[in-house]
Amino acid sequence: MTTYSPFVSADLRKQIQATLNPLNLWNEDVEELLLATCAQESLFGTYRTQGNGGPARGVFQMEGEDHDDIWKNYLAYHPGLAAQIKALANGNPVADEMINNDAYAIAMARVHYLRKPGNLPSCLDLQAIWQYYKKWYNTPQGAATQLQFVIHYQKYVTDGKAT
Repeated sequence: MTTYSPFVSADLRKQIQATLNPLNLWNEDVEELLLATCAQESLFGTYRTQGNGGPARGVFQMEGEDHDDIWKNYLAYHPGLAAQIKALANGNPVADEMINNDAYAIAMARVHYLRKPGNLPSCLDLQAIWQYYKKWYNTPQGAATQLQFVIHYQKYVTDGKAT
């Protein structure tokens, strides 16, 4: 498994904004949720593929099954958004495209959360961000722990500053 240098928080923030603003999918709450998800899932871009040959891909470690389900059961019914996201994937919207195409990975992670019910957690409430992430991204059966999540968030997103 290849490792990469992790993102600088400000750079990933800019990339999230640059990717999601044209799609009309950006706000401060989703930005913080995606930053926290990236910190937990790939240690802020350090890993682009899951260890031991696992199915997760990209900086959000989205599994191919989830990727394909988004295309089949959500984007198929939102053709305008689908066309914009397909363009981000250089016309090749497959899970492996998320490995080295961060804009595509950002858009797919955003749509993953977009199709979940309820409001996004406040960008100011790390506890609520954790709970939302755990329920809708990692799932209750997933391996992530709250302590690990907070440590990764503080290390990568806030650069060690308390939240």
